[in-house]
Amino acid sequence: MAEGEDMQTFTSIMDALVRISTSMKNMEKELLCPVCQEMYKQPLVLPCTHNVCQACAREVLGQQGYIGHGGDPSSEPTSPASTPSTRSPRLSRRTLPKPDRLDRLLKSGFGTYPGRKRGALHPQVIMFPCPACQGDVELGERGLAGLFRNLTLERVVERYRQSVSVGGAILCQLCKPPPLEATKGCTECRATFCNECFKLFHPWGTQKAQHEPTLPTLSFRPKGLMCPDHKEEVTHYCKTCQRLVCQLCRVRRTHSGHKITPVLSAYQALKDKLTKSLTYILGNQDTVQTQICELEEAVRHTEVSGQQAKEEVSQLVRGLGAVLEEKRASLLQAIEECQQERLARLSAQIQEHRSLLDGSGLVGYAQEVLKETDQPCFVQAAKQLHNRIARATEALQTFRPAASSSFRHCQLDVGREMKLLTELNFLRVPEAPVIDTQRTFAYDQIFLCWRLPPHSPPAWHYTVEFRRTDVPAQPGPTRWQRREEVRGTSALLENPDTGSVYVLRVRGCNKAGYGEYSEDVHLHTPPAPGIQNLARRGVACLQFQLLGRLR
Repeated sequence: MAEGEDMQTFTSIMDALVRISTSMKNMEKELLCPVCQEMYKQPLVLPCTHNVCQACAREVLGQQGYIGHGGDPSSEPTSPASTPSTRSPRLSRRTLPKPDRLDRLLKSGFGTYPGRKRGALHPQVIMFPCPACQGDVELGERGLAGLFRNLTLERVVERYRQSVSVGGAILCQLCKPPPLEATKGCTECRATFCNECFKLFHPWGTQKAQHEPTLPTLSFRPKGLMCPDHKEEVTHYCKTCQRLVCQLCRVRRTHSGHKITPVLSAYQALKDKLTKSLTYILGNQDTVQTQICELEEAVRHTEVSGQQAKEEVSQLVRGLGAVLEEKRASLLQAIEECQQERLARLSAQIQEHRSLLDGSGLVGYAQEVLKETDQPCFVQAAKQLHNRIARATEALQTFRPAASSSFRHCQLDVGREMKLLTELNFLRVPEAPVIDTQRTFAYDQIFLCWRLPPHSPPAWHYTVEFRRTDVPAQPGPTRWQRREEVRGTSALLENPDTGSVYVLRVRGCNKAGYGEYSEDVHLHTPPAPGIQNLARRGVACLQFQLLGRLR
């Protein structure tokens, strides 16, 4: 008994490990740079909300001919001389100008904007070809120097590396060989330490003793998100520009009249939205799986239907002889392209729905982003992620296969004369019929006449639909009464309600399927029948019979 329970426990643990491994493997797709196809290194957030490695972005700009516009968007210090701990105490304690004074300076035109040279009348606007959305993104005058680093994405990449690496312990960088395993890291010193080395290089009573230890890491980032324009910590979020701003950005004329909120409010609102959307997706995993099965069935049906359509076309065209060989090839190519297009669209929709499953990369990445506690960084990372989650949620709620699996429109009309073989094409459904208002009227019976437009494909039969419009609407979809397989171009509807308004419409059908409906026509039936109405009814019936004989 105990052995059975132990085996069951072991099996459940192994299943959980397999699910975790699959989820992490799927999440790796979300952590790859679209340029180098490797894990992000110091990713930058483009204005289109996509990410790209800083080095890759510089290389792309260099290929586009922008020299000297790469800038350094990183707020990370690049040398010990520029770290906060080694700057001049006077500079570190410098007080910022008051906002009202800054506003007066900006309105008076004092100084220049960051990145703009004095006297530059037409500054160069840098365009960046985003590899993710395949669009040209405007970076402004400063280029990459005006972009934020995605620190949250860096943290997710680092957590992913640590979770999938085996035996990849981080070693102390200051130990004598052989180095010990690192237990602490220091952002200011940009190094990892074991316990003894950390105490040795951060002695009490010195400025380094005030350094705050962090977890050991191979990639050091600034503590907070810094404004690329003013190198100050961001404190607000501009809803109008959808951009994080610092206190100096807030008082600039470019944000005059904009809706600016504290970053805490933006953090909480965006986190609530993302959590709600993610909870909805996780709570509808059965629905996602059902829709995936339906799409896979549609793919199989599309393949079978497409193959059947190709075989039918091949058989019909081969019977017409060598004259039709060239046309046959073009028709098959058209069917193949249509089939491949539908399969591609259905496969893309399946792939999109797979990203909503519990073990997918998108969901796993969203769960990792929700662990972010740094508010500005979370707002920056979650804004672009929420847009994707919102689109996925909308696609889940308004589900519909991206392509039809039917190839009925690929049927051929082989009854045409040989002189029309050069115009041989797929059979089209009939066009919308045109109601003949001169011959359509309502007495005790309703007489409806119509015709097909010129050059319309023929219709084998028609469907007539009608309903009353002067009755209270019932809940649910509008219900039409239907007369199926009407031969000819007229119909007689007997025993309508007196003193009522009817709306009628017609559509044709042939081997390719049903065509579009005609425009609605409204007819008013007369009041209760009397002697005169009975006479009119006889005349109307006689007229209808004569019309039928004339046709």
